[in-house]
Amino acid sequence: MSELVDRNVTTPESSLPGGPADLRPGLVPETPADRDPRRSTEPLWRSLTHGRGLAGAVLVGIVVLLGALAPVLAPFAPDEQLDASFLLGPSSTHWLGTDDVNRDVLSRVLFGIRADLVIVFVAVPVGAILGSLIGLVAVIRGYTDVVAQRVFDVILAFPALVLAIALTAVLGPGVRAIVLVIVLAEIPVFGRLIRTSVLRVRELPYVEAAVVSGASTGWVLRKHVLPNSIEPLGVQLALSMSVAVFIEGAMSFLGIGVVPPTPSLGSILSDGNRYLETNPLFAVGPLVVVSLLTLGFLLISQAFAHARRL
Repeated sequence: MSELVDRNVTTPESSLPGGPADLRPGLVPETPADRDPRRSTEPLWRSLTHGRGLAGAVLVGIVVLLGALAPVLAPFAPDEQLDASFLLGPSSTHWLGTDDVNRDVLSRVLFGIRADLVIVFVAVPVGAILGSLIGLVAVIRGYTDVVAQRVFDVILAFPALVLAIALTAVLGPGVRAIVLVIVLAEIPVFGRLIRTSVLRVRELPYVEAAVVSGASTGWVLRKHVLPNSIEPLGVQLALSMSVAVFIEGAMSFLGIGVVPPTPSLGSILSDGNRYLETNPLFAVGPLVVVSLLTLGFLLISQAFAHARRL
């Protein structure tokens, strides 16, 4: 026992498969059994440099670039009503034609991308942060776990569109209602994901060894549990962004989303749906953009999952 008290004493190489071990509290020797050969040690962003990750990043990057450059690329203002331009077909002046109130469809699609991206890139991270915090508190403070799980059950009991209709009836249509719907829809997803991940990681041998060696709970959480628990969040974040694009599009399509005349991809698609025979590109244009954006996020999510074998 006296040898273990002396922190300068190390165990011979033959006693541990991983070689010499420093027995100071919190410094746990790694053995080949602790390593998962399937898991990559490279950062997640490296998966965006090849294969599906690169394809998804390119698709999302193109859409983001189109939205960012909308004031430069759009030939007309998104709400400008042109003379004698009722439901014109595609031409060199109007690449996607015009809508039923004489507005250029291409211009509205470009500015609609901006509205959608702002909603997605704000609502999903906020929902992820709130859900993750609730999930962590539920694990660390056991008496809050039951309450958190019941709250998650209540939110998940309502489909996103039903929740959207209920909130819109209270708050009225608009960006605020869309953001709130997406945030509420993502809180239980990320809350349960981080809870499950923390519960899995804290039972692994190297975490138990760190506790036995004398490391404090806070140190173990910071150095071992949290870094190895947040990896699935990157996969879910990309996947949730693709879902958020559909939620915004569905709400605007039903008329409970972005308020006209502000353009959004869902509202443009809803308006163009009535004129498929007169000007098909009226609806096809925003539909293609939504499809590319969703596909891009899905490919990124798959690349992240493949990189970590999740």
